[in-house]
Amino acid sequence: MTRGQRWGGLTALFLALVTLSIFLTINAVWLYRLDIHWLNITQEVQMAPAKIMHNYWQMLSYLELPWVTDLKMTDFPTSFTGMVHFHDVKNLFLLNNVVLLLSVTPAVLYLRQLKRRAEQWRLLRPVQVAAVVPIVLGAMLAVNFNGFFIAFHEVLFRNNDWIFDPDLDPIINALPDTFFLHCFVLAFVLFEAGLAVLYWRARVAIKRA
Repeated sequence: MTRGQRWGGLTALFLALVTLSIFLTINAVWLYRLDIHWLNITQEVQMAPAKIMHNYWQMLSYLELPWVTDLKMTDFPTSFTGMVHFHDVKNLFLLNNVVLLLSVTPAVLYLRQLKRRAEQWRLLRPVQVAAVVPIVLGAMLAVNFNGFFIAFHEVLFRNNDWIFDPDLDPIINALPDTFFLHCFVLAFVLFEAGLAVLYWRARVAIKRA
């Protein structure tokens, strides 16, 4: 395996792991269902949990399904700028899904090549380095989540449409900042768990060699 092939394989592997963590977090409906109660969202929006979840499913369907082209939430009107932001988010979600689909196959092939060549030890150092990233980001979240959240949006979006006015886009009342904090934590945990599995498999392979 050439150096270029190893770098290409590692890139595909980490892209697959990152995008899979994001995909699983986006679709962690159970987390939002729990936060409805933990964060008292029912009191904030004066709706029953079932009605909130119905609107959440409508929002998630728009964001995740390419063939759903119009965002229509039964109980939450959306302003023009709100719609622009949701459209931008949809594009990012779909991009993540495309990258996941494109990176999974080369990532799996790379892992199989390492196993066939008894070179799984090559994963140890890259995994150790990659594991530092979520730890650093997690420390930033713990110190100043609001600042991290603002910087995150400024990097990903070219406008300020993500700053919702609750009077025009009341859905923001059903999506408190703490929910997004929980999403970031979940994504980091999933990514670290994936790295831990790779590291463990590499160590086991080395011991058996």
